[in-house]
Amino acid sequence: MRAIMAANLGLVLAGLLTFMLMGASQAIYGPALPAFARAFGLVGAETGILISAHWVGSALGVASMFLWGSRVSPRVALGAMMVGSALVAIGAAWAMTLLGACLFGVGYGASTALFNRRFLAIFGASGPAMVALLNAVFGLGAIVAPLGFVAMGSSIGWSFGILSGLAALTFLVARQREALDAGLKQGSGFVWRPGILAYGAVMIGAESVLIGLGPSALMGLGESEAGAARLQSLFFGAFLAVRLALVGLSLLVPASGLLAMSLVLATMSGLVILFVSPALGFVAMGVAAGVFFPVFFVAASQQMGDDPRVSAAILGAALAGGILSPVVLGVVMARFGDVALFWVLTVGMGTAALTALGQLAWTARTRTQRV
Repeated sequence: MRAIMAANLGLVLAGLLTFMLMGASQAIYGPALPAFARAFGLVGAETGILISAHWVGSALGVASMFLWGSRVSPRVALGAMMVGSALVAIGAAWAMTLLGACLFGVGYGASTALFNRRFLAIFGASGPAMVALLNAVFGLGAIVAPLGFVAMGSSIGWSFGILSGLAALTFLVARQREALDAGLKQGSGFVWRPGILAYGAVMIGAESVLIGLGPSALMGLGESEAGAARLQSLFFGAFLAVRLALVGLSLLVPASGLLAMSLVLATMSGLVILFVSPALGFVAMGVAAGVFFPVFFVAASQQMGDDPRVSAAILGAALAGGILSPVVLGVVMARFGDVALFWVLTVGMGTAALTALGQLAWTARTRTQRV
């Protein structure tokens, strides 16, 4: 492990710094939207287009990895993030700002596919633990960035200028040759597994609505605005803590087992929200959500192979769930009330959990019969 770490130190440092930067960028958009509205004279939901531009760019970045993954290096992705955040920091015009957010998103999507795959492939048996560490660092950036934005007087220029500078420093740390390693150019094949991709769409969709719509649903159940904000902070605290714990757990428990356990925990947390305590259940949901992406990525990679297109396909399923779920459940909440969010999540997670447990039982039985 130490020898592998030493041989790939530049890639490891670049990956950790990039994911911290990615977490910071995603978390800073929310508190920065009012500042964008003031700067460009926007009203209503117009500032939300900035978030959409980011995720459109992310989808383009993932698509680029599917098409040209073996030729995209960390420096290419970081260059897009550096230039994109610089355009947002300059803030010369709203159209330029949207272009910058989209370009940053391209680097964001490409980096997600690129570094997760390389960490998993390079570190062998320790790969799942390193993927968990990579995604835990993302959570750390997401916690720190909003506090830094407020400390800088809600300055768009300074905040995104610093993000651009950090991307430039990470660009210097990353080394081109590590991304184009011959062993990662050609994988062992691409195996299409729609079942595991469906799990990812459901799990990341649930994570997306918990983050985006969860506080509103909690307020619909009687929590104050301040109380819902505190619970969301606790949610992210639990989210980060479990991702750090996954560094060790992933060495002891197979990804398929962790996937099933996370779905069971999410189902139980939903029942706690509905019948015991919304506050306690929502924080427990943070534990389940923290497990979702890292174990889904590892489990799907193990089933689908190490072809460069695999990570892009995995992230495509995650993006589909993350983008569509808030839209669908937003409509459901508008028609049936805020509590409908937690009913739908609980039933969906429960169904997925039963399916995952059934698959584990079938796999264990098949192995026993072979022996």
